[in-house]
Amino acid sequence: MASDGFDAGADLYDASWEEPAVPRAVPWVGLVLALLGLGISVYLTVEHFQGVTPSCPATGIINCAKVTTSAQSRLFGVPVALLGLIYYVVVTGVHLPPLWRSTNRMVAWARVVLAAGGMAFVIYLLVAELLIIGNICLWCTGVHIITFALFVLVMATAPALLSRTGGWDEGWDEHEQQPAGGGTPTAPAGSS
Repeated sequence: MASDGFDAGADLYDASWEEPAVPRAVPWVGLVLALLGLGISVYLTVEHFQGVTPSCPATGIINCAKVTTSAQSRLFGVPVALLGLIYYVVVTGVHLPPLWRSTNRMVAWARVVLAAGGMAFVIYLLVAELLIIGNICLWCTGVHIITFALFVLVMATAPALLSRTGGWDEGWDEHEQQPAGGGTPTAPAGSS
């Protein structure tokens, strides 16, 4: 049965490990990285809302207090620590091992979009830390490294996961068109 990607649970979970698209350790590595990012994000968010500076040396370029209290520690008035927490809650969800077995391409695409978005935000934060603030935070750097590791993991596995059958575009190719009222796909006008 083909799925449009919105059928709750139909293609999100495939219990078979007989032909995994990625090595069995990959989902667990992804989950561990996501949980590490979540843990650091929880710590930074709690410290922020308690008004406490994260435990970190203030020597040379390293100064968590300066970074976490700077104007750049908020984006549109929202604490960056809270944005990181929200991000890692979602990332942890899509890195659950059963979802790595999903044949639904929407799950793989969600991982790709989150990884790319996370890296884009990390680059913004690194520019802010190094060029604007002039200091780095070790806790933030930990999150940046984890985000980069997840980016590499997701991008390395995306081709295998996106080539699997099933999901929202099952059965479609560039030569088929779906009639407006449903029915049998037909070749586009003017094609042979």
